[in-house]
Amino acid sequence: MKNVIILSCSTGQGHNSCAEAIKEAFEKKNITCQIRDALTFISPEFAGFMSWGHSFMYKYIPGLFRWGYRFNEEHPDLLRKGSLFYRVLTSGMERLYRFLQEGGFDTVICTHVFPALTMTKLLERYELPVRTAFVATDYTCSPGTESIGLEYFFIPCRQLVDTFDSRIPCRHTTVVSGIPVRSEFWIHRERGEAKELVQIGARNRHLLVMCGSMGCGPIVKLLSRVTQEAPADLEVTVICGTNKRLREKLLREYEQNRRVHILGYTEKVSAYMDSADLYLTKPGGISVTEAAAKNLPMVFINPVSGCEKYNMDFFTQMGAAITDTSIDRLAQKCIRLLTSDESLRQMRRALENHGQPNGAEVIYKRLSEGTQT
Repeated sequence: MKNVIILSCSTGQGHNSCAEAIKEAFEKKNITCQIRDALTFISPEFAGFMSWGHSFMYKYIPGLFRWGYRFNEEHPDLLRKGSLFYRVLTSGMERLYRFLQEGGFDTVICTHVFPALTMTKLLERYELPVRTAFVATDYTCSPGTESIGLEYFFIPCRQLVDTFDSRIPCRHTTVVSGIPVRSEFWIHRERGEAKELVQIGARNRHLLVMCGSMGCGPIVKLLSRVTQEAPADLEVTVICGTNKRLREKLLREYEQNRRVHILGYTEKVSAYMDSADLYLTKPGGISVTEAAAKNLPMVFINPVSGCEKYNMDFFTQMGAAITDTSIDRLAQKCIRLLTSDESLRQMRRALENHGQPNGAEVIYKRLSEGTQT
């Protein structure tokens, strides 16, 4: 394995974050590695439209987003060979084939179903001496996975092995790798050191609030409820990501409150997690895996899409997270957890027992071994 291409898809940042984590790990091993949005092989305009449509629906029409995912689950033929959507998604196959030939790639890793379907069709038509892999980025077997015909399937947890193996008809190797996250999330700072780094009071409890790169969810209402009932020793940090409107609104609301810190995009997410006692977030596959790597207890905002529902169920059933459909009850649960050291210890212990694998390292090791045999 010397020259690797990771095919992602800009329908949500999680797939790209996963790709970046794999690229980081491979490059540390002196493997040439690059990332491409697979939809650009159809056309840059199509890729841009899909990215915009995903973000718009997720932020402003979450009910339609949820319905679409459920409809796709109930109608698996939508992504099967020969369907209209399949033909559209794989229409960039010829361009991708030429790109792979000219680039001399020996390994193709897909972090989204769409490029995995394109690679499946490509390999059915052309002989290409490449090792192929699909990496799942949520704690479920997503719609369309059963139509993928790649060699390796890297999945989040052992509980999903039977589900993947029963739904994938092609010959394949299933590997429990965990979802790849960047190496910084495997660095564990002492909490006092982390609090000093992000300027949180050494003796204060710390609630970290972050809802994806887009800053989605009922953050305004939740923060209002939490701050109304918060004990005097609680500090709250809200990371708004790229949602400038949310950040500006919260800055106006809490500019006089020294216990509430409002941030936009930051490179210090890992340090903020190390400093936090509790993490309030939406259950995106990457977000929950980063927290799991940190053994950080979680509180989940009601999810938007079907895959987030599966992520939420996985960690709540483990005892590492809680949730509620009511904003008022969710805020109250946050306060109760933050004032119960024993409850937080139990949640951390559940995450420690889970033993989140280092996904990028597992993928590198397995593909390297596969290349040698």
